Amino acid sequence: MTGINAAQTGLLTTSNNIANMSAEGYTRQRIVQASNPTVMTGAGGIGQGTHVVTVERMYNQALNKQVLSAQTSVSSLDTYYSQISQIDNMLADKDAGITPLMQQFFNGIQSVVSTPSLISSRQSMISAAQTMVTGFQSMYSRLDELESGVNSQISSTVESINSYTQEIAGLNQRIISASALNGQPANDLLDKRDELVSKLNELVKVTTTTDSNGSYNVFVGSGQQLVIGTRVTEMVALNSSADQSRIVVGLKGATGNVQELPESLVTGGKLGGLLSFRSEALDTAFNQLGLMATSLALTFNAQHDLGLDLDGNAPANDFFSISDPTVIGKSTNSGTLSATWVTPPPNNGTNFYTNVTASDYQLSYDGTNYTLKRLSDNQSWVDSSFANINTQAQTQGFSLSGAPASGDSFTIQPTKDIARLFSVNASIAANPKGIAAASAAGSTGAEDGSNALKLGNLQIQNTTSGGKATFQDNYAAFVNDIGNKTASAEISSEAQTALYNQAYSAKEAVSGVNRDEEAAKLIEYQQAYQASAKVLEIASSLFDTLLAL
Repeated sequence: MTGINAAQTGLLTTSNNIANMSAEGYTRQRIVQASNPTVMTGAGGIGQGTHVVTVERMYNQALNKQVLSAQTSVSSLDTYYSQISQIDNMLADKDAGITPLMQQFFNGIQSVVSTPSLISSRQSMISAAQTMVTGFQSMYSRLDELESGVNSQISSTVESINSYTQEIAGLNQRIISASALNGQPANDLLDKRDELVSKLNELVKVTTTTDSNGSYNVFVGSGQQLVIGTRVTEMVALNSSADQSRIVVGLKGATGNVQELPESLVTGGKLGGLLSFRSEALDTAFNQLGLMATSLALTFNAQHDLGLDLDGNAPANDFFSISDPTVIGKSTNSGTLSATWVTPPPNNGTNFYTNVTASDYQLSYDGTNYTLKRLSDNQSWVDSSFANINTQAQTQGFSLSGAPASGDSFTIQPTKDIARLFSVNASIAANPKGIAAASAAGSTGAEDGSNALKLGNLQIQNTTSGGKATFQDNYAAFVNDIGNKTASAEISSEAQTALYNQAYSAKEAVSGVNRDEEAAKLIEYQQAYQASAKVLEIASSLFDTLLAL
């Protein structure tokens, strides 16, 4: 009878495997049999048949970890690639790019060089300038839409993460309870939990450990807890304390306080891909676009200020208008800080702003020393004197003022938001005579276009990147950088997908259901069942014979 029971359990288990062959997350099961204790007689030990010890999952932890590792990388890279491709496509659009607009603007300057006394020539230059700054503003708006989309996706991803961690904690409780009833593993619940961990891992890279009671502990980053048994730590999407416009990720403690997680700890999965894209590509795009507008505006204005307008007077207004650098104070600050662009000394218009970089800065004060850090390369300047720190800031093109308090920290963004408000000075646009096309030396301004010529020549002068690149060179380098990052992300995604497929195939070879193997098992258990039934039939016949004696 024991053989029939074991064969029947085998048939049921095999049938269950076949039925769930296409079920997502299902792990193949098999019965584990053992011999019953023998009974010792005078003739020796007589076997008492078999029993099913357990129904186990064909689960390989090492292979599963390989799949999870590759899976979270694929998800991160795919997210990064899908986001950066949008910037790449925008920059690759020759009709909507900045380069042709800049070329049209400098062509417009040449008409003023040729006929400086004609108002129509000056109006053409202004019109070309307005078209160009509109292009900057439009590109900024598209980047701003991407940033808003990233913030929204971060928030929704965090909501999904919390949903999965709650379900995992709930399954932990059910698994503990089910195992306590008869000491057997709750295979279907274990499959469901592993499936949830896999889905969670697609959103953010997680690691797991298993307690002695069978429950999972789930961690993120460098060991920050998400699930400990049946207890969940809620992940929160919140405004950064350093920049309220920026959505970051934190963990809510037992008392309700939220601790922000450094972005370097949130890796892998969709969330890691979004954060990597924002810090490595989107922030760079904002700053590079702003650097283009900043370098052009400040350098052009500096040269423009050296000329004379149509009436022979020094210009009353800059040609371009840009905003001052943005300063963002940490929410806990009690002091103040502001930044302005440095005014160049006379006759230094074409090279004074070459050291303006596409980088954010951080100023902190600990009560003794001020530290100014350039975040693109972590170059730092430390001094106990605010005036000395300001001198260092001025070498970067901006000047600081204010009174930071001890413990304060400020983020300085010289270029990020510049393109948003980049414009032709309203007074110049309203009165083209104000364009300083003439040179200052002995000129009435009416027929002199020599300063306009110098303004036009700025196109071919190395006025950016420390005096090593022109405006267009800098923009081309920016376009190439985004293009290279996009191509690299695509290649990395394809390579990681191949690794994932290999790892998944290796896992499925152990855990997946193979129709042919299960069909062979059915025949095996069918024959075992029939053989055991035959034994019972013979035993019954012998017993009947004995009774008839």
